[in-house]
Amino acid sequence: MHKHCLALPALLLLVSAQPALAASTVDLSVKGQVTPKACTPLLSSGGMIDYGKISQHDLNLDKGTRLPIKQLQVRIGCNAPARFALRMRDNRIGSATVNNEIYYGLGFDNSGNRIGLYSMTFDPRKTLVDSTSLIYGTESTTGGLAWRTANLNTIEIGANSYLGFTETKDSVAGPSAIQVLISTVKVEAVINARQNLDLSTDTPLDGSATLEVLYL
Repeated sequence: MHKHCLALPALLLLVSAQPALAASTVDLSVKGQVTPKACTPLLSSGGMIDYGKISQHDLNLDKGTRLPIKQLQVRIGCNAPARFALRMRDNRIGSATVNNEIYYGLGFDNSGNRIGLYSMTFDPRKTLVDSTSLIYGTESTTGGLAWRTANLNTIEIGANSYLGFTETKDSVAGPSAIQVLISTVKVEAVINARQNLDLSTDTPLDGSATLEVLYL
């Protein structure tokens, strides 16, 4: 206790001996919004795409080998109509053989080589929204600040771009409020050229990604 009592006056004397300094400040604001709306994404087959066993002799030597197209059903169910967009995060980041946000990696072989890539494509014509008979796709590369003209073109879901749906053709206002969305998506995978891989042991395809629902 005595040491603390003696140190305090010494500190005060030291501070008071310093010349007055002008202070530079900046304010920090933390904002957000908690919404009662909640949406749950579901994938058919537990979100599992299984290509089974693939013989290395079925792989192209000097170019990628395209695997059979697979289909998956995506369902987004909300407790009330909500404006949302979709995005997908690669859990095997850095392992895709092409550096583009629409391609996701299949992991690495025993020697650290990239095994391949896959993509997931939404088709508005294969998408059902509530009671709407026809829906249009749109996307944003600006975090939802601006949206592409809504149309029936297919859209590959990306790691950065927002993907959404609207009932209004040619709209640039972004996604409509949706309660239930069901879409049949296409999954396409390509394995790296055989000459670029270490296939001396079994090499599992180890793709993993997380589908995100972003509230707007």
